[in-house]
Amino acid sequence: MSLIFGKYLSFNDEKKINKKDLINEKFDCDIFINEKKFIENQNVKLKDINRVLYLFRKNYTDLSSMFENCSSLGSLDLSNFSPKDVTDISYMFYNCENLTKINLANFNTSQVRNMAGVFNNCKSLTNVDVSGFNTSFVHNMMGMFSNCSSLNSIDLKKFFTQNVTHMTGMFHGCKNLVKLDLSHFDTSNVYYMNGMFYNCYSLVDLDLSSFNCVKIKSSKEMEKMFYGCKYLKKEGIKFKDDKINKQIILDLII
Repeated sequence: MSLIFGKYLSFNDEKKINKKDLINEKFDCDIFINEKKFIENQNVKLKDINRVLYLFRKNYTDLSSMFENCSSLGSLDLSNFSPKDVTDISYMFYNCENLTKINLANFNTSQVRNMAGVFNNCKSLTNVDVSGFNTSFVHNMMGMFSNCSSLNSIDLKKFFTQNVTHMTGMFHGCKNLVKLDLSHFDTSNVYYMNGMFYNCYSLVDLDLSSFNCVKIKSSKEMEKMFYGCKYLKKEGIKFKDDKINKQIILDLII
């Protein structure tokens, strides 16, 4: 597994797909989509989409990169969008760099396995409500909030992480993140935490009391985990009462 600080490499190669142009290019319109790739980069013209009606195929499971590179989007309302059989939403909003508001109130993630890079490089997003996300089957969360540099807090209290194996760069580049409650995170099956909090400049304390490094084979799998966290001190981190876990993490604090 290798790490690119920006967009992260996924384990499964994405299938080549035919890109579809936007059918209706007016503001506040209903969009009918018959492919997972919403819009080509050069055709991004909308600043707001109030409602998306997705006409997916029977048993359609892949929404990865659906809005990738929609750099002109300012807001996105997916409150009426609830595909129940989707298993992959990786990079769904990747590089929506001007997106400031997103409504995911009824978004159904009950079958999702891959959430890698979902909000990667949504650098203008000041708030994202993922409290309704069902993560029971998720294995991959690497780069999920990477470069969300305007977020100052994320509510992950309801995240179930027992099946997650990859958290590489999950909060990489969240430089304004001051509050992050991971006290309930189960990392007993996580193999990779490289750059997990890379350049989270504003973090001053972190509760990792539920973290378990049992699947971590060497420090390479946690390389640069806290790199650039200049205000995060050893005394500001809570650990599980386990000498091995504690020492591994303390050795990474710069």
